[in-house]
This record gives sequence, C-alpha cells and structure tokens, in this order.
Amino acid sequence: MRRRLTPYLLILPGGLWLLLFFVVPMVTMLSLSLQEGDVVSGYVLTGHWQTYVDAIAAYRTQLARSLIYGAIATLVLIAAAFPVAYWIAFHGGRRKATYLFLLLLPFFVSFVLRTISWRYILTDEGLLLGPLKDAGLLPPGFHVLGTPVAVIGGLIYNFLPFMVLPIYVALERIDPRVVEAARDLYAAPLVTFAKVVFPLALPGVFAGVLMTFVPASSDYVNSAVLGSSSTTMIGQVIQSQYLVSSNYPTASALSFTLMAVLLIGVFAYARALGTDAVMRVSER
Repeated sequence: MRRRLTPYLLILPGGLWLLLFFVVPMVTMLSLSLQEGDVVSGYVLTGHWQTYVDAIAAYRTQLARSLIYGAIATLVLIAAAFPVAYWIAFHGGRRKATYLFLLLLPFFVSFVLRTISWRYILTDEGLLLGPLKDAGLLPPGFHVLGTPVAVIGGLIYNFLPFMVLPIYVALERIDPRVVEAARDLYAAPLVTFAKVVFPLALPGVFAGVLMTFVPASSDYVNSAVLGSSSTTMIGQVIQSQYLVSSNYPTASALSFTLMAVLLIGVFAYARALGTDAVMRVSER
C-alpha cells in the first residue's frame, strides 16, 4: 500500500503548488472574462462571450504586432546565441563556467532597470548616438527610441541568456568524437555543422524558442520604456486594462486570447519541427 501511495505523495507538493498558483488563477481569470459590470457596482457572471469578440476587434493590431516582434526577436536570438553557445561549448576549455557567469552577470540587475538603462543609452544625444552624430556619422534627426528597432532590440538583449543556455547544454552533450569522425570522413565544416552539430543541438533550439518566444510576445516593459504609441504590444494593453482602466473582463479576455494564440503557435512549431525526432536526438 505504501509503495502505491509513494508516487502520489511525491507529486503532492508540486501538484498543490500548481493548483493554488496556476489552476485557481486561471479559473478566476476565465470567470472574470465572462462577467459584466464595473468596479463600483461589482461584476456578475453572465457568460458574456461577446467580450472576447470586442476585445480582439479592438486590439487585433497590438496582438499581431506582439507576435511579429516576438517572432523576429526569437529568430535573431537563434542567430546570435548559437555562435556564442558553440564557442563556449567547444572552445571554452576550463573557463566555460567563467564565460557563462559573464554572460549572466548583467542579469543580476532588475529587468526593469536594465531596460531603463537602454533608454538612456539610445536617447538622441545619449552615450551611443550622441558621439556618432557629433562625428557626422549619423544625421542630426536620426533616432532609435520609439521605433520597432528599439523594442525588438530590448527583447533580444533581455532574453539572450534564455536562448544561449539551452543551446549550450545541448551542444555540451555532443561527443567531440562525433565531430572528429565527420572531419575524418572529409566533411567540410559547413557540412559537419549542418549534418552533425545542428541536428544534435535541436533539443536546445527547441527549448530556447519556447523560453524566448512566449515571454517576448507577451512582454510589455520593453514596449513601454523603449517604444511609443505606434509600438504598443498586447501585454502593455492588458496591463493598462487591469491596473489603469480596471476593465477586468476585457483584460482577462485579452489574456486568454494571447495564451490561446501562443499555445497554438507552440504546438504548430513543435509539430513542424517534429517533437518525436527531437526527443530521439536528445536521448542519443
């Protein structure tokens, strides 16, 4: 009897945690999205599904913009993180831990403070653009703040470790003798990378995309600090609806809509990449 109960007792703490801090908030938010009323008179559960239709119609531009920004940031992160992770894994030597620590060191500072610091760096006469304008390398009217470039750049900077670390772990598991065998068989460096290294690193890429695309698409700090009214993301709208307008049904409906879209995107990505193939590669 004790043996049968042991697995359930082991998962009980985690199960209670998920129940209290995930399931209960999700059910509460679903209930809010279907209620009508206001903060003064209170809200009543009426099953008002029209809130979803109205919310999507009103903020479809911000929702689409968030997905586009998140996708662009994720693609750039793959291109930027893979060489870093590759170099640390295969050429870091005894200092791998040091390089990883240096990569993570800026992230001991608050997410918000790091984003605000980039606002001061990217101002028209700031540390970066000011000297370039004084040297005549940029026109006087050139600016970065308030543009999609600034917002996407902030996303890339803030989520870079979440892409580097999973790829590094996957590359670290590759047996160097496999790469050497490919070279001994006269495979060119690009062929070795495409046929050996990258397929074996797919589990890390898969995990990195999940860890960056979802939070990047729902982020609101970067768009609020580095963007403008023309770069508003859906997370910023949800934050405003919850905390400024106190429009809880619309905010909850937008939250569920964003979650549903992200889940559909993740499942489509997993199916296109081939989750079974990724798992088989990771087990080798």
